[in-house]
Amino acid sequence: MHGDIENESVESQRRRRRWPVVLVTVIAVVSTGCLVTVLGSSGPGVGHFRTPAGRQAYIEAYDAAFAALPQPTETRDVETTFGTVRAYAWINPDPVDDVPVVLVPGRASGVPMWGENLRDFVEHRTVYAFDAIGDSGLSEQTLPLRGMDDNARWVEEALDGLGLDRIHLVGHSQGGGLAAAVAVRYPERLASLTLLEPIMTFGMLPAWAIAWSAVAALPFLPDSWRDHALNRIGGVEDDEVDPDDPMAKMIAAGTTHFDSGSLPTPSRLTDDQLRTLGMPVYVAIASDKSLAGGEDAAEKARLIPGATVKVWPKTTHSLPMQVAAELDADLERFWAEVR
Repeated sequence: MHGDIENESVESQRRRRRWPVVLVTVIAVVSTGCLVTVLGSSGPGVGHFRTPAGRQAYIEAYDAAFAALPQPTETRDVETTFGTVRAYAWINPDPVDDVPVVLVPGRASGVPMWGENLRDFVEHRTVYAFDAIGDSGLSEQTLPLRGMDDNARWVEEALDGLGLDRIHLVGHSQGGGLAAAVAVRYPERLASLTLLEPIMTFGMLPAWAIAWSAVAALPFLPDSWRDHALNRIGGVEDDEVDPDDPMAKMIAAGTTHFDSGSLPTPSRLTDDQLRTLGMPVYVAIASDKSLAGGEDAAEKARLIPGATVKVWPKTTHSLPMQVAAELDADLERFWAEVR
């Protein structure tokens, strides 16, 4: 009996460590997706930290979250038209092939969001990861992003600056929408495209997420009520969230201290755009609380010729963290088949 209680406690602690990443990523996605859609925007601006002290608090939280990742081989600041992109490289000296993986994070997540997946990826391949321009992270924006053309362009320019001619591009959430935009505009760059719960790519955000996000945005609500609303968006129970998790602290610091300047919202791909994607495509959709559109999104994604489309059971919007080992193995098989 004592052993059962101990095992249950360990499992509970494991879930509480994992779920902050899951939840707060969803918070950030909804804040730029649903609320921009519902409330409108004052127009494009330049993302920035509101105060020097806020920037310092964020950097300290970022460094603590980043410490959970493998040590990068290289750290680069790459100049683009829209600002400087913070990029990290994990160079595998004996990769399975010469095509690197490039990771684009979800909203307010930055490179540290890949902590659950990166070790598996770098075991086989060279990996690059960006902090997104215009979002919290260590990239620095200098010009507004006036639409998804601009948003895709900084990625293309960063790839040029890193000397990456052919890549496996991977995006989660808002980063999935950005990766899809890059694929439509710069298809020759991509050996393959992986979309993990990409928002606003195969359909609109679900009404329940918009409703809960509107509740969460009310400034007069007690923190406990707002947290409960955000938990409902994330598909988690209140006791599954650990506010002391380093990743949770980093994202909380970003959402508190960073003004995104109105990032472009990902655009739904048309049927014609989907049908003309010529590279191998892998799409992962959550079975529960999907912000990508669930089964409807999966059906839409199947318009892509030859696409691998999977609805992962018992997952929510933060699928990459929830089923990291299984997903990472699936992606390695997918990449290995690309010629």
